Amino acid sequence: MTLTFIFQASAAAIDSVSKAKIELNAQKFTEIDPWGVGITFIGMTVVFMSLLILYLFFFNISKGLNARLNRKLKKSGAETAEAKIPAEASAEVNAAIATAIHLYLSELHDNESAILTINKVARTYSPWSSKIYGIRQFSR
Repeated sequence: MTLTFIFQASAAAIDSVSKAKIELNAQKFTEIDPWGVGITFIGMTVVFMSLLILYLFFFNISKGLNARLNRKLKKSGAETAEAKIPAEASAEVNAAIATAIHLYLSELHDNESAILTINKVARTYSPWSSKIYGIRQFSR
């Protein structure tokens, strides 16, 4: 019982000290940068620098992977990956590839007949379409 009381008292003391420290730091920061221009500049700089680093990483990762693949292929005595891939394909090759992809993807779906058959069901009475239930009858 006394141990939990001591723990709660120390937690409350730590909490009050940390709140006082946060408030003191907030007052100092308000004195230094009253309109928040500095923190805005710092935040935008951090975001744009991280975006630049990510851009450079993703831009150069393909070069690194290709270099690693070429080293492995040279060790095994095979042709390099750059020699296998032509620099630019002609328009006829691009059209053939696009046609092959289209034909492949169109075969993935079922061929349906697109014939719809509508059978009339003879139900003369349905409470959903009855007009009597739509009119309120007030008792006088």
